[in-house]
Amino acid sequence: MTSEIVVIGGGTAGARLARQLGAGARVTVLGEETHAPYNRVLLAEVLAGRYGPEVIALPEVPVRRGVRATAVDRDRRLVHCADGTSVAYDRLVLATGSNPVLPPLRGLGPGLPDGVHPFRTLDDCAALSAAVRPGTRAVVVGGGLLGVSAARALATRGAKVVLAQQGEHLMERQLDTSASALLRAHLELLGVEVHTECRVRGMRTTADGAVGAVVLADGFALDAEIVVLACGVRPRVGLAVDAGLEVRRGIVVDDELRTSDPYIHAIGDCAEHDGVVHGLAGPALEQADVLAAVLRAEGARYTGTRALTRLTLASTTSPFDLAAFGDPTPRPGDDVVQLADATRGAYRKVVVRGDRLVGGVLLGDLASVGALARAWEGDEALPDSLPLLHLLTDDGGL
Repeated sequence: MTSEIVVIGGGTAGARLARQLGAGARVTVLGEETHAPYNRVLLAEVLAGRYGPEVIALPEVPVRRGVRATAVDRDRRLVHCADGTSVAYDRLVLATGSNPVLPPLRGLGPGLPDGVHPFRTLDDCAALSAAVRPGTRAVVVGGGLLGVSAARALATRGAKVVLAQQGEHLMERQLDTSASALLRAHLELLGVEVHTECRVRGMRTTADGAVGAVVLADGFALDAEIVVLACGVRPRVGLAVDAGLEVRRGIVVDDELRTSDPYIHAIGDCAEHDGVVHGLAGPALEQADVLAAVLRAEGARYTGTRALTRLTLASTTSPFDLAAFGDPTPRPGDDVVQLADATRGAYRKVVVRGDRLVGGVLLGDLASVGALARAWEGDEALPDSLPLLHLLTDDGGL
């Protein structure tokens, strides 16, 4: 492999690809952030003060840090950068990731008011960490995985946290109502005030331009010294759109993770394969591994990722472990196996359709998650002789 490979993006996907291609490959990674690549999944642990930034660093790969790509010239196969330089490529990989969604709220102009923070990068984490003190009034907008992690971390730092979720329950994409109720109870035990079915209308600022309150749709105002916007993410596709590549929700790729330009690939949060944008670390890593094999002409194909979501909220007083996969909401005719232990705050549920696992949630006790994850990720048929209740035993019954 002697071609010049340029990777735009030094995050999880881009760094993994460079590492998999190896030291002998001619790879240039352009990273917009000034930090070395790091594990974004662990940002909440840094905010909580459990890890220093150096702990979440990924294995080192050469990255041109602080370099923002501004345009792709497909005819000349050049990437133009904000610092005035251009980089030639034989193969280009877009690993541009995603941007936090900033909701259309009153009081949010072109720039965020002082005290209003996205939570997506290490710089976001550092700014939040500098702002929070014991007793700080903090409002987290968004009750998905990111919002729950941020609320938990801020509470750990002693902030007075309110979590405002527009949907009916927390982590709607991953959890059913029973699991979400346990998660809510865990957060409330830590002092987090949780509001669901709660639409945020806007922000109220103080005379000096800093945030002072979050205003709800019913007019009620939540006092706030800091606000965390955790309303989801959106694939970063601007470069691809400007370059004329096919873009739907994400940058459309085929089974070789190739875009509509045969010399350009896309992986990670920005990529859309078979109509799916995953937005998770597991699929990003798998796509990077497959693309490395494609670029080595090893005949690899990406057929999709059956991702399992893990969330560990470490604590000496109230640890909380969660794993979720597939769709935990059964259809008519599905088999459902469910075990709940309210005393221990443990909950296990799997949904079986025919001879296949189609979804599941485990909270509090993850002893069986390994076997279940293997069966789910491998899309394996369950043995006919296996009583379904055994799926929830410590070895998953498999």
